[in-house]
Formats: sequence, C-alpha cells, structure tokens
Amino acid sequence: QLQACGGGSVQAGESLRLSCTTSRGIFSFNPMAWYRQAPGEQRKLVASISSTATNYADAVKGRFTISRDNTKNALDLQMNSLKPEDTAIYYCWANRHGSVYWGQGTLVTVSS
Repeated sequence: QLQACGGGSVQAGESLRLSCTTSRGIFSFNPMAWYRQAPGEQRKLVASISSTATNYADAVKGRFTISRDNTKNALDLQMNSLKPEDTAIYYCWANRHGSVYWGQGTLVTVSS
C-alpha cells in the first residue's frame, strides 16, 4: 500500500530525498509520517504531517523537511546536512481511519 524510495549511500553533509507513494484513499486527509530504525535500536518517529501541523524529532529539526505532493499522492522527506547517526532504514507510515499502513523501508547510509 505504501512504496518508499530514494534511499542510498552518501557522505556526511550531503542530502537525500525520500518519497513514499500510495493510493489516493490512504493519502487524502490522513496523517502520515516517516520513521527510522537504526541497527540494534527501536523504530523511532522522524517527522509527521497532518492537515494542521508538522512535527519533527529533535535530532532532525532544522535539517529535515516533510511534505506532501498532492499531484503524486506522495509523502516526501528532504534530508539535508546528513550525519552518520542518520544511518537507518526509513519507513513511511499512514493512518487511515484507525488502520495503520507501513511502507517496506528504504536504507539510508551516511558515512563520515
């Protein structure tokens, strides 16, 4: 239901843009978010977006931007000034009327 893409391997300080596409039914007017899971750690919220607000984890504030592309039914995450500690598998998430959907994950690797 959710297809994420855009991961890759970059050097510290570089940028990546993740994108997650889904159906119109899941995308429209529903909260969506990006999570990440680093090796040996629990999955954590990175950023979320609803019809009224966006929220960011402290670790990414000022560097990451979450946005919705209504023409493509896509949830994007622009990641700038990447750090090695941003290395993780990134998952998109959506909540439609209480039903939760997860993308398959895309790997981001940042080397120093």
